[in-house]
Amino acid sequence: MADYKTDIEIAQETELKHIKEIAAAAGIDDKYLEQYGNYKAKVDFSLLTDNADEPDGKLILVTAITPTPAGEGKTTTSVGLSDGLNKIGKKVMIALREPSLGPVFGIKGGAAGGGYAQVVPMEDINLHFTGDFHAIGAANNLLAAMLDNHIQQGNALGIDPKTITWKRAVDMNDRQLRHIVDGLGGKAQGVPREDGFDITVASEVMAIFCLANSIEDLKARISRIIVAYTYDGKPVTAADLKAQGAMTALLKDALKPNLVQTLEHTPAFVHGGPFANIAHGCNSVLATRTALKLADYVVTEAGFGADLGAEKFLDIKCRFAGIKPSAVVVVATVRALKMHGGLPKNDLGHEDLEALEKGLPNLLQHVENLTTVFKLPVVVAINAFPTDTQAELELVQAKCKELGVNAVLAEHWAKGGAGAVALAEEVVRVCEQPNEFEFCYDTDMSIMEKLEAICKRIYHADGVQLVGNAVKQIKQLEDLGFTNTPICMAKTQYSFSDDQTLLGAPRNFTVQVRNLKISAGAGFIVALTGDIMTMPGLPKVPSAEKIDVDENGKITGLF
Repeated sequence: MADYKTDIEIAQETELKHIKEIAAAAGIDDKYLEQYGNYKAKVDFSLLTDNADEPDGKLILVTAITPTPAGEGKTTTSVGLSDGLNKIGKKVMIALREPSLGPVFGIKGGAAGGGYAQVVPMEDINLHFTGDFHAIGAANNLLAAMLDNHIQQGNALGIDPKTITWKRAVDMNDRQLRHIVDGLGGKAQGVPREDGFDITVASEVMAIFCLANSIEDLKARISRIIVAYTYDGKPVTAADLKAQGAMTALLKDALKPNLVQTLEHTPAFVHGGPFANIAHGCNSVLATRTALKLADYVVTEAGFGADLGAEKFLDIKCRFAGIKPSAVVVVATVRALKMHGGLPKNDLGHEDLEALEKGLPNLLQHVENLTTVFKLPVVVAINAFPTDTQAELELVQAKCKELGVNAVLAEHWAKGGAGAVALAEEVVRVCEQPNEFEFCYDTDMSIMEKLEAICKRIYHADGVQLVGNAVKQIKQLEDLGFTNTPICMAKTQYSFSDDQTLLGAPRNFTVQVRNLKISAGAGFIVALTGDIMTMPGLPKVPSAEKIDVDENGKITGLF
């Protein structure tokens, strides 16, 4: 272990190419670039418009098994696969989400990959980057300020303060802000009311930002945001508050995709970043569509397991953007599958075929969902760990083969693109297979039918039960005309069910939906299940305690 290097050490030792050189390799002329220093740049919208007649490349979606504390490595695999495709001579780009500061300083760490499969400069990407998240938070909070100011200044719209649904946002894990009372201190200080904060990545502004296909579309979506209801039950929108123009002004530069590079200089868009357990969990439509015009192969990812990120990518993002994957890569590790089989984390370092066999149904259910529900070609990427044994790897491959899917060992974490060549070759092969992509549900189904379609077809639940406020909310949403709207499930990422303790591929459970909320700007209904929260808290020992910077400005401790 003497030569072991941390992610940040590997990133800092890599000699980056100037961003103009990366842009040139991707076919991006200097006139489209807005440089942020030497190694990152924004790309103007006109690039997409000017390349509108170019054919789209093949889109590869990277997803994963249900996450465990053992780790799966979805972003790392996405980066490794793109470098592997580069190694075999393919013109490739990668399109990823930006990390949220909350997890960076919390427990999860950053989202720039790991080992020798990273996007760089990783410190910038994991911290302030180009300021996109700050702009999104500012736009969110401007709307909150204008809403409260309207009530303070006479409330001409007749807003019932008890029906306000719009929260403030901050890009940090801060449980103290989940439920607050503000407007205290007397009449001049505002109207006292209960309030709260979401983490920025859970804001509807973030969801809108990543689904918008132009500035005009962004403004139109913002104008439809519902922030509260009047005393007679009518929705109040951002347009009613005349907020959409100023909010769009705050977001117009942020909306331009960010161009960076991998450690092996593969061009990369890193743009937008909604969570997949409480939002749709995909990078921006603009970044993905631009990459598809520039490259023959585009690798993108969707957050958490395939039951969350991939389902929303396919049913929400693909539906709105008019795109579809040519192949899906499902990332798994032997370690994580053994955890799904009931093995404790501290026992994962030795061979245990029995635990592995018990945990494999989790992987197989994800694979079968993608091949039979969505009708997409699939490759399984076994993200290699040094403790994996040949017998364990062969068992995973044999079980996948029974479903007609190849499982390929990928060693990109240790070897970079060279370690993902076999995976890249299999993905290229699979991309040429027939593709009869279908959605999980039709939008003209009722809200309840769509909930049942996701819960029964993807989670394999017995059904759906509406509890608490959801019972009256479903009728209210139907009365307001939101029946023909996609569903965005807010569910624990740790289980197919809404109970995070049920590992593997559980059966005989019912999903309880306790709250239904319209995100009219994003264009979907959010269905909250279990005890899912939109503002995380910090762990007992947050990662922030290990992060430092020396007198030369060199950062340590990021991962």
